[in-house]
Amino acid sequence: MKNGNPYKEAMRYIENARESLKRAGKKDRNYLDVKYVHTACGTAYIGVLKALNLLFDIKSVPKKKGRKSIEYYQEHLSKIDKRLLNYLNNTYNLLHISGYYDGNTETKAIEAGFENAILIINALKPYSKNGKK
Repeated sequence: MKNGNPYKEAMRYIENARESLKRAGKKDRNYLDVKYVHTACGTAYIGVLKALNLLFDIKSVPKKKGRKSIEYYQEHLSKIDKRLLNYLNNTYNLLHISGYYDGNTETKAIEAGFENAILIINALKPYSKNGKK
């Protein structure tokens, strides 16, 4: 991500996640194959974390060794942008917990998670030459 365009890289995760959701298939208000929902939600969430890591680098947030917890992201994002913090909390709950861990297959919940993820990634645009390489 450091050599390329961070916005495009994060959106690539979202696009890959959307491809996984297509494989899951839909019927009524639910995705049919939970395996692909797990994959899609995890992939989209990683895209958000990559975007936040770049934002934190730009804002000179102290780095933490090892794996970063949601609390790390929440604490530092609360000092940068409360609106993005709300999007992160929604993304975390809808995609990471409900979709990835719990296997929620409701299309509206998953799509709401994706919308929040994209809002976070779009906040990266000003730092990424507006999405152009």
